[in-house]
Amino acid sequence: QEEGRDTTQGTALCRSIDSPERCRADCDGGKNKKKVVCSGSGLKVTDYHVRCSVVSRYAVTTVQSSVWNQLPVTKEAAFEVDLPSSAFISNFTITSNGKVYVAQVKERAAARKIYDAAKKQGKTAGLREIEKFRVAVSVPSGARMLFSLSYEELLPRRLGRYELSLGLRPGQPVQNLTLDVSITERTGISFIKVLPLKASRLLSNTAQGDVDAPASTHVERSATCARVRYSPTLQQQNSISSKGLNADFIIQYDVELRDLMGEIQVYDGYFVHYFAPRGLPVVPKDVIFVIDVSGSMIGTKIKQTKQAMSTILGDLREGDHFNIITFSDKVHTWRKGRTVRATRQNVRDAKDFVRRIIAEGWTNINAALLSAAQLVNPSSSTSSKLGSFRRVPLVIFLTDGEATIGVTAGDTILNNAKKALGSASLFGLAFGDDADFLLLKRLALDNRGLARMVYEDADAALQLKGFYDEVASPLLSDIQLSYLDDQAYDITRSLFPNYFQGSELVVAGKVKPGVKDFKVSMSAIDSKKHVKLENDVLLSHSNGNGTADSFDCSAGLEGISSFVHRLWAYFTIKELLLAKLNATDPAMQRLLADKATNLSLKYNFVTPVTSLVVVKPDEDEASPSPTTPKPTTAAAITTTVTTTTTAKTSAAIDGDPHFVVQLPKLHQNLCFTVDGRADDVLRLLEDPERGIIVDGHLMGAPSKHGVEDRSRTYFDQLTISSATGGSGDITITLSLDAVVVEGEGQDVLPINQQGSVRRQGVTVTVDNHRSCWIELAKDVRFLVLFHHYKHPSYLQMAHLGFYITDGRGLTASTQGLLGQFQHADMSVTAVRDYLDRGAHKEAISARGILRWGSEHMPVTLQDKTLKDTVRKRHTGKCWVVPKAELERLLGHPYESYVVDRV
Repeated sequence: QEEGRDTTQGTALCRSIDSPERCRADCDGGKNKKKVVCSGSGLKVTDYHVRCSVVSRYAVTTVQSSVWNQLPVTKEAAFEVDLPSSAFISNFTITSNGKVYVAQVKERAAARKIYDAAKKQGKTAGLREIEKFRVAVSVPSGARMLFSLSYEELLPRRLGRYELSLGLRPGQPVQNLTLDVSITERTGISFIKVLPLKASRLLSNTAQGDVDAPASTHVERSATCARVRYSPTLQQQNSISSKGLNADFIIQYDVELRDLMGEIQVYDGYFVHYFAPRGLPVVPKDVIFVIDVSGSMIGTKIKQTKQAMSTILGDLREGDHFNIITFSDKVHTWRKGRTVRATRQNVRDAKDFVRRIIAEGWTNINAALLSAAQLVNPSSSTSSKLGSFRRVPLVIFLTDGEATIGVTAGDTILNNAKKALGSASLFGLAFGDDADFLLLKRLALDNRGLARMVYEDADAALQLKGFYDEVASPLLSDIQLSYLDDQAYDITRSLFPNYFQGSELVVAGKVKPGVKDFKVSMSAIDSKKHVKLENDVLLSHSNGNGTADSFDCSAGLEGISSFVHRLWAYFTIKELLLAKLNATDPAMQRLLADKATNLSLKYNFVTPVTSLVVVKPDEDEASPSPTTPKPTTAAAITTTVTTTTTAKTSAAIDGDPHFVVQLPKLHQNLCFTVDGRADDVLRLLEDPERGIIVDGHLMGAPSKHGVEDRSRTYFDQLTISSATGGSGDITITLSLDAVVVEGEGQDVLPINQQGSVRRQGVTVTVDNHRSCWIELAKDVRFLVLFHHYKHPSYLQMAHLGFYITDGRGLTASTQGLLGQFQHADMSVTAVRDYLDRGAHKEAISARGILRWGSEHMPVTLQDKTLKDTVRKRHTGKCWVVPKAELERLLGHPYESYVVDRV
């Protein structure tokens, strides 16, 4: 450490040279007698509070963080909150020097216009996507800033419990850190448990049992109410990590529910019905496991799948029937034509079959689905519905990629599956970021099931097993919840294909005025027969939820007394978005999106059709205070990517390689990496005769371990301009969250929804695969992919991939990093080396000579991870140009392609 004195402030400045933790400890611990601040952090988090109120499973959480800039210079404060994937943000404020800046929920298109206008005026705005909220604000010297974010969610019941997970990530030890949770359940709380702090997102297979809650946790409970408080001291926080808490605080609980019809609550003209009957017998199942064994599953993924399958097969009940289908470009069924009883011998044989699985080949999703349909809907008389007992047909479908052979069109696969699967429920598991999760979601929506992501991580086998456990025990099928005599309207989904043990079905709606006796009926099928129940619910029309408990939980109910009202809106928006996802008619998609947007705006929810925007009011601009910051809100989830640029429908991922060129008239790839500099703008393509220019802006990325001296860069913005010959030029700007088309006006296309713009002969289309097609003229077509990772490693960053999918219309004068290869006269001649194997010599080709016109240079044949346009990642052969030869290949030094430096 070294100490420097700022004479203007009379403050000693402690700069960390080798130990940020020691610096912070010295500063915060008061060991140094001088007034000291740490430039390692600069900003001190003085308060961090998490408050959550749960009323009948509906949770409203508020996270507050207060920061103080102790440095003599302006510093940037980042406020990050991890959000449950099902949550909607409902409020965000920034408070500075007594002034409160309230974020506004706007329609996405309107938000984008505000964002662009704010940037031009020197302000900044923030857009929130899903899963992580992040906002960055400039904090002047001496200023204090308070962030407050609220979000709402309905806790789902899984495996017999509700789980509330609250993130504690202040970024440093905090003197005043508290967590306060109140839970109120009208029918009673059967148990409540606080788990140890969870620092890792990975699942664990260790039994939790009677685990201890974190130190400084206090739990109070009565029959219908519970209060959980957590307030660790600085010493306790430092004992966990000197960098502060970085963990999830998890509470699990369940409710008492003795009435078979469940629990019905009515407030302010809205009702919610929780249906979760206990004590029903498990219905046997016909379960078909359909497993992708294509080449992309090689390695860890297939190993984890085998591990999970071995455990799952061992958990089958003897009354269950099952079969296994594996598929790549071919489909293989373990036992032809039927499901078999889960006897011990059959399970042993199935485990042997799974152990022998080898991953190779392409991905024929359509053929695999049709094969599964033949097993759940056999043409013979062995139907699972015959006999005194029925069995529930389930298809569990796991894939890690997209359809690459056979029928590959998504709509055709959907239609075929819907016709073939009949009454079977399909559960889709998307293994990794390259899986076609959208297709699996639509397949599940069409076929009485649901889809779930399985993340590529060390706990993938546990994720697979955990999902199976949720659907392993069906209790009822074809459940219809009805509200008689037209007493209710605007009801959310009330017909459910299955009810599984440990889960819960929820219906919300509006009640007609004047109704005092609410009539409810339920019909369903259990293992033997149809079941029908009716019940009358006497409505008290009370507005509160509190009870005379031994201690006060009413403080937690403040602000959400109308929770049924908001729960109805929450549910309705989610169902509208699902319906939009599955709609094929554009007019219907727009109608559903408009309805979801209007409800989101009315209830101030940030959803996929709205955005959160913070802009400093104009009236503050006239006389800005030196201590009043402009809230700069770059509020966005970690959508991740890498820079990949390519030509001729070839691309690279994660910088290895950056550029892939398909050699003319040869089915081979040429790969090279350009070590760019962050904030350079590179000329990727320029056709002066057609007036077409493509530029890409580079952003920096962390270096790989062991090669810290090598820079890594990715494209985060592309600009495509075209002189159309009409009334003006067209400029298309593609960023990580939107496509802006300018020329005779401006149009904004968000990347997360389909849309198209046609102007002056140029067509720009954003499809539902996070990709944008740009057709500039006949035989000139580009593709831009928006690469995102749900759970990125530190090396993975959100980025844009650029592809020349049709360059036949580009002229011979085309130049640029990619453009120069369009009409190049290139070829590679393999150099034959021979491997001595005793009796014979085996020819191998790992070297070659690249010819470009009169130039010749050595290249090597290597295995590279490629992503060819919209295909999934795969390993392919690539002729790699050595860095020493790169400048000769490009014809010019790197600097000649830099057209701007931001």
